[in-house]
Amino acid sequence: MRAWSAPEVPRLPGTGLPLRVYDTAGSEVRPLAPGATATMYVCGITPYDATHLGHAATYLVYDVLQRVLRDAGHEVTYVQNVTDVDDPLLERANRDGEDWRELAQRETERFRGDMEALRILPPAHYVGAVEAIGLIVALIERLQDKGATYDIDGDLYFSVASAPRFGEVGSFPYEKMVELAKGMGGDPDRPGKKDPLDPLLWLAQRPGEPGWDSPFGRGRPGWHVECAAIALEHLGDTIDVQGGGTDLVFPHHECGAAHAEVATGAWPFARSYVHAAMVAYRGEKMSKSLGNLVFISALREAGNDPSAIRLALLAHRYRDAWEWSDAEMAAASERLARWRDAVSRPSGPSADALLARVRERLADDLDTPSALLAVDRWAREAVTTGGRDESAPGLVCELVDALLGVRL
Repeated sequence: MRAWSAPEVPRLPGTGLPLRVYDTAGSEVRPLAPGATATMYVCGITPYDATHLGHAATYLVYDVLQRVLRDAGHEVTYVQNVTDVDDPLLERANRDGEDWRELAQRETERFRGDMEALRILPPAHYVGAVEAIGLIVALIERLQDKGATYDIDGDLYFSVASAPRFGEVGSFPYEKMVELAKGMGGDPDRPGKKDPLDPLLWLAQRPGEPGWDSPFGRGRPGWHVECAAIALEHLGDTIDVQGGGTDLVFPHHECGAAHAEVATGAWPFARSYVHAAMVAYRGEKMSKSLGNLVFISALREAGNDPSAIRLALLAHRYRDAWEWSDAEMAAASERLARWRDAVSRPSGPSADALLARVRERLADDLDTPSALLAVDRWAREAVTTGGRDESAPGLVCELVDALLGVRL
């Protein structure tokens, strides 16, 4: 599956700082410390109702993370999936009387367009679940060989008892995990399960639903094993960053880590679990089920500059939940206009200290709000007191583009 076009990223003078991020599994901010090439897997969309602000806020986090790593001298191999066959997609297609494949294709294309407009760096591998069926089947076979699977009426399950470190990603109490599983597509109450938390690996084909041939019968894959198979194939047994929204900590990332641990014997699956907080709207978490979505395409069609949309999202720390309002867009548009006014001048105050400050704040757990405030201060000084450095406006344009993805 193709991704989207990559924006040009200016090269900045000097080298960025080592990145420290909050690791969910360790419950602390600590150095990321990848090798020459950092590896990152971020869970992608189920392609219906794309792209809303919650999506954009999430993928913007890993875009900035990539930019900071590249500025510090690392290469980055980034993988993202598309869950282009799953219950929610099939339910939406049935509701609307549409072929599920056409729905997935259309919404994935809309997502690509929004990501390109927002200047999000694309993944090196953009992989749909359908095209990864062979990889998923192969991983399930490995889990079978380890004795980690069992059958209920033709459906194949993974036994969490086979994963010694199951539960260490989120560190939730057992009762909380059961509650979360119920709310996130699990079936803890199904009769015959060895443990209520055992996730589905392969669902036998139901009437009117798609299916693929496999050694376990005709059917389709579970959600968690999809991401584990794609990540292991393209990034290896242990990766530097597993990313996604906080709603994926359990069961998705917990179960994916368990699949990888049992299949490979390696731990941890991810050295850092970096999660983006939820965005609310009108008092509720922005979600498809609630229908309280603000779409990037609608904001763009209303005439909002994609750089202003980025600034609205960057104004919030990635792991702090927040609520969207129309005032967010107005404030971001005003900020963008002030910055553009400042860099339009023939000279300005030196930008060397600004570059150092932005690098410092982003290296400290992606502190984008403080980075924006630093640019605000430079822009205010450029307008009110001026400066004699003719290279400064150009450097500010480049650093804002390279590190924040905002085009001035």
